[in-house]
Order: sequence, then structure tokens, then C-alpha cells
Amino acid sequence: MPKPVLLITRKLPEAIEARAAQDFDARLNTKDDPWFRSGAEIAKRANEAKAEGVLIAAGDPMNAEAIAALPASVKIITTFSVGYDHIDVKAAKARGITVTNTPDVLSFATAETAMTLMLMAARRAGEGERLVRAGKWEGWAPTQLMGVTLEKKKLGILGMGRIGRELAQMARGFSMEIHYRDINKLPPELELGAVYHDDDDKFLSTIDVISMHVPGGDATRKWLNAERLAKMKKGSLVVNSGRGGSVDDEALIAALASGHIRAAGLDVYDGEPVVNPGYFKLENVALLPHLGSATIETRDAMGRRALDNLFALLVEGKEPPHAVK
Repeated sequence: MPKPVLLITRKLPEAIEARAAQDFDARLNTKDDPWFRSGAEIAKRANEAKAEGVLIAAGDPMNAEAIAALPASVKIITTFSVGYDHIDVKAAKARGITVTNTPDVLSFATAETAMTLMLMAARRAGEGERLVRAGKWEGWAPTQLMGVTLEKKKLGILGMGRIGRELAQMARGFSMEIHYRDINKLPPELELGAVYHDDDDKFLSTIDVISMHVPGGDATRKWLNAERLAKMKKGSLVVNSGRGGSVDDEALIAALASGHIRAAGLDVYDGEPVVNPGYFKLENVALLPHLGSATIETRDAMGRRALDNLFALLVEGKEPPHAVK
């Protein structure tokens, strides 16, 4: 019996590509050629291959037009990510195409990235690294690059899901006081003493640091705008390792330039890989290239989860374990 044809849009970890080639008639993108940036090109290649499954990654544009152009042979789209706002799930379901993702394996790694950004912003680590690399460091000085400590600061977590809760646990090790804003209050066994806020204004005016962990989409688009930034304490820190579109870049750039926001750490961007050039003019922002889940262990786990979804549907004829509802 022939193996199901699987179109893979991105270069994946070696072990994952090997397993894909073993279980499927896998059409790989071993050089990570950028055709994945076009939904029309993904659909074109799926048609040429008569693919039954398509394995995409975060940001690959599977909008309604791309999904409409997929061949009738496609039964499943799985994304190498937890987030799936780059997929028009409604359009996929209308065509009877199952959509799956890779949850539960990258929460700790992404929380680590948020913690890294928080420390970089608080302790001016990006500025210091640039100073040393430029050969301009002249030795220790009592007032050089003074930042702020995280100890006893109030951390506000916007979106207390798996990643937010992992970050809260890390932050407790820094003696930070945990506050959170979410749609619903968590049960005590998940809250672990964190302070719940059901009001944006009280939440923002209380905290010293905000770390954003909300899903993408219209409901969170530019959530952190000029009005909400103005409600934060002068000298607060902003961290975003969730979705780039949840921050109003122009508003944050203005708040950083004025000093109202002391510093920021960003791992995701609205319209990435394009980054608002206003950030490049500022020293008080740490910029990472979407490293949230970028550990060897996590990316392998994500790949295994993606292939488990595909194997269940295309080979075993079962419901995938991580179908998007």
C-alpha cells in the first residue's frame, strides 16, 4: 500500500524529517526555501504532489484563499506550533480538512524566553553586550548601565495559560509578586496565590512588569495600545513572547522613547519577519528573533507531536490527538 503523500513546508529537525520520510511519502523543503511564505505556492505544490497532508509552521499563510486552492486529496493540515491564527480554521472545516497543532510541549521553553527578556530589559543586558562587542567598554564604573532588580516587583501576566503559569513559577524564584489578567479566575490549585484581576485598569496600574501570553486574532489585536500603556506605572517593563500583533508598535516605541516605559523585551513582532524600524533606534529594547520554543528538546517534541497527528489520521484512520476544535 503506498504511503500517504505529505508536503512539508519548512526544514525540520533531522530526526523529524527522517521519521517523516519513513512513515510518509514526504516532500521535504530541506533548504528552507522561502516558498512557504506564499499560501498560493503552498497550495500549488500540494496540488502537484497530490498531497494528503500538509505540515506547515508558524506564520505560513494558510488563509481562506490558500485553503480553497488546496487539492481535494488534502485531509489534514498540521502546524508545527501551538498557535494556529495563521490558519483559517473555519475555511478548512468547511472543506472537511482537519487542523491540528502541537500543544503541551513548549510551555516551559517559551516561559524561559519570557524570563530571559524580562532579565535583559531589567538589567540592560542588550546594551551591555553591544558595548562590549563594540570595543567601547572601559571597565567597571559605579553608575554604568544601572538597571532595576526583579526582586519583589509585581509581575503582571496577561493570559494565565500553560506558558503564563510556567513563567509565574519561575518568577516566584525571583521573589516576584504574581498578578494576572485573564477571562476567568483560575482554581486555587493553578493560581498558587497569584492575584487575579478582572479589570484592565486596576491590573495595569498595579504591576511593575507585564508579560504577554495571549492568543492572536481580532480580540487581542493591538491590545497594548497607547491608552493602556499610559495606565502603567512610569518605569514599568514590557515583555512580549506571545503574539506580535497584540502590541501597538508605534505606541510602545513612543512610550519607550519618552521613558514612561523603562524598557521592553520582544520575541515576536507584528508582520514578522519585518520588524518596526522604530525599535532599532532605541537602546532600551531587547529584540530576539522568535526564539520562544527554540530548544533542541522542544523542537523535537513538537515535530513528534505533529507527525503523531498526521499518522493517526492518514495511516491509522483515527481522530488526531491534537485536533483544533
